Amino acid sequence: MADDRHYDVIIIGTGAGGGTLAHRLAPSGKRVLILERGGYLPREIDNWDSSAVFVRAKYLARETWYDKHGHEFPPEVNYYVGGNTKFYGAALFRLRPEDFGELRHHDGISPAWPIRYEELEPYYTQAEHLYLVHGKHGEDPTEGPASAQYAHPSVAHEPRIQQLSDDLEKQGLHPFHLPIGVNLKQDENGGATHDSVCIRCNRVDGFPCLVNGKSDAQVICVDPALEHDNVSMITGANVRRLETDPAGRTVTRVVAELADGSTAGFAADVVVVACGAVNSALLLLRSANDRHPNGLANSSDVVGRHYMRHNNLALMAVSKEPNPTLFQKTLALNDWYLGADDVDYPLGGIQMLGKSDAEQIRGEAPRLAGKLSPDMPFEVLAHHAVDFWLCGEDLPLPESRVTLDRDGKVTLSLDEQNNTAGLRKLQQKLQSMLGDLGMHPHRLLDHSIYLHKGMPIGATAHQAGTVRFGDDPRSSALDVNCKAHDLDNLYVVDTAFFPSIGAVNPSLTAIANALRVGDHLIERLG
Repeated sequence: MADDRHYDVIIIGTGAGGGTLAHRLAPSGKRVLILERGGYLPREIDNWDSSAVFVRAKYLARETWYDKHGHEFPPEVNYYVGGNTKFYGAALFRLRPEDFGELRHHDGISPAWPIRYEELEPYYTQAEHLYLVHGKHGEDPTEGPASAQYAHPSVAHEPRIQQLSDDLEKQGLHPFHLPIGVNLKQDENGGATHDSVCIRCNRVDGFPCLVNGKSDAQVICVDPALEHDNVSMITGANVRRLETDPAGRTVTRVVAELADGSTAGFAADVVVVACGAVNSALLLLRSANDRHPNGLANSSDVVGRHYMRHNNLALMAVSKEPNPTLFQKTLALNDWYLGADDVDYPLGGIQMLGKSDAEQIRGEAPRLAGKLSPDMPFEVLAHHAVDFWLCGEDLPLPESRVTLDRDGKVTLSLDEQNNTAGLRKLQQKLQSMLGDLGMHPHRLLDHSIYLHKGMPIGATAHQAGTVRFGDDPRSSALDVNCKAHDLDNLYVVDTAFFPSIGAVNPSLTAIANALRVGDHLIERLG
């Protein structure tokens, strides 16, 4: 099957990068075709069911990848309109200005970006307004300058989290309201008004939003883009390869397997890859030809390399007092983001997770055998739980990479101990304060005063860095506009372009960059 229409732009993927780019291009009148591997996520009660989402993994893709030892694992990837933003926690942070420069870490150097914070700042502001981010610039002393305040006020803390914020301030620290993308209107007490789309529930983190109150790429960008006659989308279109002209300088055909099993080809002046860092790299590697024997855009041999995903730790403390909080994801702390008085390297940031419940803890119970108190039922533990997310920077190592063999087997190789000293120190900082923060200081648990969980190799939610951009074609795949050095009409606009990842959630940076590249494409296409 061949599509005889010629498009101005084809966008492959509908997540934070691809979906946002489609939204930016839609008013331009350019003919835009979106190809999405998945379909729309079913709206059903299981969207908000902990057992379905976390225990049965109902919405994860049924894929198997392999680690560097050849052991298989299921990756945490979702193929739906909106990409992984359907399940993200909508924490939309800016990178710090220092993240754009070279930073020395415990285990090595985090490289500089080819653009500065100041170049991306106007697009950060646009991204925050587009994705309905609630927050307050000026509370976090580590953030960079902002050209405009958030368009929406901070999501108010519920009483237990307000107490936590007050207690942190008494420690001389600077807690701030976590910037979060939700379609929320608050009354004078912080509750959801009768006409608010978001209802301030406890399902924001890791769940798809049943009422479309979370600012995901489908709701915010893709659906509004499709209201324009010049934008169309084909779902169930799994792009298998990109074909080039004989000279190898232009992508001439995008080949996809459709939902009915047929194969279709599509053509455009510009082709944009936004499949997620791993799958974007895999598509370029799969598209190898005589002119590009190592894969498209890969004369530098960096495609698939420098995979990053953050060094993360989920930590559940046990509050002395019950924690009846529903919308817990309202607070963050970056005091040690760039270092501390007792270390001279960055540690990272702390933020609240969505409120854990008994089913989530029950799902973790086999792994936590011997650590849980037999006298504390899951329901009681959940009622007293206060959930933290610790995030440290993963360094871009060339040997941390995704590869594809001739049989199509995907291997993800990484060093799970890469630059973890900062995260361990951050964990110690938080642990030392828990008694002063109203958490149990005595041994409710057999081994510690909290439960903590590192992220296994399958935790790919913050994936980045496999098709990095830069000024030098010898060490990067993309130029500063995210166009492939080796091709004239191929771009990549998901988190694959990151040369480093910082220690905050990468989504807002992907969104801001997609807006920036969108402006470049509008100018290029005239």
